[in-house]
Amino acid sequence: MTAPVKGPASYFPSIEKKYGRPIAEWQELIRTSPLTRHMELVNWLKTEHGLGHGHANALVAHTLAEGT
Repeated sequence: MTAPVKGPASYFPSIEKKYGRPIAEWQELIRTSPLTRHMELVNWLKTEHGLGHGHANALVAHTLAEGT
């Protein structure tokens, strides 16, 4: 039995279902964006791509934690 996913990655299944893109695609958008600051990226995902705050925040936090 595997442990449940915690942290930002716990949002990933609902992000893929709601917005119809795989997480890898969202992460590539974040990595190739000219923006670098966490909240700039969150606001960009919200305004340009229609993500909710929690989903955008989870994607940015996870992607930046991995290193760009």
